[in-house]
Formats: sequence, structure tokens, C-alpha cells
Amino acid sequence: MVLFDRIPMPVAVCDPYGTVRLANAALAAEWGTTPGRLRGRDMLELFPPLDGAQVERIAEALKLRRRSRYTVSVTWRDTHGARRHGELIVDPVSDTPNGLPDLLVMLRTSAVSAPAEPSPEPEALHPNEERILALLAAGATTAQAARETGLTTDGVTYHLRQLSRRWGAANRTELVARAYASGVLVPGVWPPQVRSSRPGTGAPEGNSAVM
Repeated sequence: MVLFDRIPMPVAVCDPYGTVRLANAALAAEWGTTPGRLRGRDMLELFPPLDGAQVERIAEALKLRRRSRYTVSVTWRDTHGARRHGELIVDPVSDTPNGLPDLLVMLRTSAVSAPAEPSPEPEALHPNEERILALLAAGATTAQAARETGLTTDGVTYHLRQLSRRWGAANRTELVARAYASGVLVPGVWPPQVRSSRPGTGAPEGNSAVM
């Protein structure tokens, strides 16, 4: 589960009908939520297809037990109201003798259209908050984050509480998802990197050593 969650590309495992069984943090970040809250959702409702005929052809191929890779062009609006476009890449991943296979679904994004309405700039974070978020996204514990930042464990906990209160996050997993959704963390890269507006700042040093 930890390795699955660290895949930088948005990924989900779905049942044969597109219901999400398991989602990773990158996919949840597209909706500013946590992986657990995507469980049970319909993948094609989250990412509506541009051409319903594509989905019908895939369903028919799966019924005929054709094992291949399929793509579905999709479009959706993200948490900031921007129109997103991409492809769902679908691979059958199970081989049951009397049923349809489960599906591994990867989201490959492409163009981003302008938001329907201007979104306010996210509130600037303290450098320590940015670095703690990157370390947390890399799997660091409070003690590890304290060593990397030179803070006490109480200091790290204080910053995490402030961030959770500011973003309304119920736990650390949701806090990381909010950081990606807010643009604080750069999606699609590992180790996690901060997208900072301050000149001369970038990815926090030492992240790659925290596992």
C-alpha cells in the first residue's frame, strides 16, 4: 500500500465496472481529498469520457476476455475550476475464470484550460511549513521532520496543527492531499518538491533520505 501511494502518476484499482477499490494520493490530489474518500466512487463520474463509444468498446473487449491496454479520453474540472483534459489508461490486472477482470487505471493529464472564475492566490506559507509538508509527503515521521528542519518535535507538531486548521484537514494524509491541490507541492515528482513563490527557493534538501 505504501509503494502504491508513492506512485507519482494518479492511479486507481477499479472493479470491472469502474468503481474505485483503491486510489493513490496523486489521484486524490486531483480532487483535493484523500484516497479513502475516493473508494466506491465511479471513475467515469470523476473523469467523464469525451466519447462514450470508447467506453462501450472497452466493455465489449473485456467481455470477450481480450487482454490489452485501452485508453479513454476524459475531461473534468479540478478543485480550482480549471478545465482539465487527459486520458485514462486501462489495463486488466486480474484473471478470474468466471468473471470480468479488475482494472488498473492511470490518469495521464494534458492541457489545462483557464478557470471558469479567477481563483484567489493561496496564502503564503512559512518556509518551515513548506519543508515539513514536503517531508511529510515523503513519509517522514514527526521525529524525522524535526531532525531535517532543526525544529523540536513540538515545533513540527505546532506547524502541522496550524496547517490542518487553516486547510480544514482531518489528518496528515488529507493535509498532504491539500498541499498538492493547493499547488504548494509539485505533482508528479519524487521526492516531493515545494513550488515556492520566493526567489531562489525550491525543493527542500534532504528529502530523498527520508523513507
